[in-house]
Amino acid sequence: MEPAYPDLALAPASPWGPDDEWLECVRVRDETHDVRSFVLRPLQPRCFRYRPGQFITLRLEIEGEVLNRCYTLCSSPTRPDTLTITVKRVPGGRVSNWLHDTLRPGMRVSATGPAGAFCFPPGPVVAPARGQLYLSGGSGITPLMSMSRAWADLGLDADVQFLHAARSPQDIVFADELKLLARALPRWRATVLCETRGAVPGYDGLLGRLSLPLLQAQVPDFLAREVWCCGPAPFMAAVRALLAEAGFEMARYHEESFSFAAPPAGEVPAADAGVPEAAPRRFSITLRSRGERFDCGADETLLGAAQRAGLRWPFSCASGICGTCRTRKHAGEVEMKQGGGLRPREVAQGWVLPCCSWPLSDLELDR
Repeated sequence: MEPAYPDLALAPASPWGPDDEWLECVRVRDETHDVRSFVLRPLQPRCFRYRPGQFITLRLEIEGEVLNRCYTLCSSPTRPDTLTITVKRVPGGRVSNWLHDTLRPGMRVSATGPAGAFCFPPGPVVAPARGQLYLSGGSGITPLMSMSRAWADLGLDADVQFLHAARSPQDIVFADELKLLARALPRWRATVLCETRGAVPGYDGLLGRLSLPLLQAQVPDFLAREVWCCGPAPFMAAVRALLAEAGFEMARYHEESFSFAAPPAGEVPAADAGVPEAAPRRFSITLRSRGERFDCGADETLLGAAQRAGLRWPFSCASGICGTCRTRKHAGEVEMKQGGGLRPREVAQGWVLPCCSWPLSDLELDR
């Protein structure tokens, strides 16, 4: 059945909620030779509420196997009726190749979210308190484009220096829009750095790789800015190294990555490892925002118990690395064996990762 959309002059649609699942692809757009954008819309009118830089988790069945993948939204929450993800085709990547080869307008995909903590501003949408430095590599440009599009739509005078690294001029994602944003935002400036000229011999832009001297030349006041970084793991490692070398205050550094190591196999909490024959104790888990409750054994993760109870919960790595499933704990205790998906201060604030957390008592969680 075709989605019935009301007249745009009528009242806004109700918000997209935890019980909504299906999105319809309404447009596919080539950004480069191996990068495509997919515009998605709910089957019934819904209003998406999220912060620039957040992501959704797609749940796809490919060749009989259910796969979950996170994709950052490059669209702006100021345009809440659709979502846009931009996906690079990865050699051998089952999901990225399926999306490029198969997903077309009219097809449907299952999704949860939006979610994620790599987003600016952290509260109500206001002008930045200090200058921003956006550093991206390849398709890591997507969350920073969401932020930039939001600034433009809101007409805010955001002080942003945006430095994007690409393999060649042909690999620059959103090349034309970067120029348009620079015209729309008085203090927003984009600089593109290409490793090679590729097939564009007349290219006269910056060549090479990001380095401290180059950063100092392009953004002389970068030490006073808030830094937001997204890209391949080697790119972000290089950024962290050069910032440390320069004496940057890393408390003002934020990064996002969806490159995951393999999840640990068969890992259980130490307290249970030596008693396989004992009947595991069971605990009650309450979700405050949904008013729902399920039970969880001491020998299973919170995520596994939620899935067993039929609850949809966004996740990707299932090993405590990505932070996709993060939620705040209001009461109770867990044993958590995370792989870096939460910062120490977030753990101190009560955040947990259900994919790598086992209950030690009854719990009350946000979600």
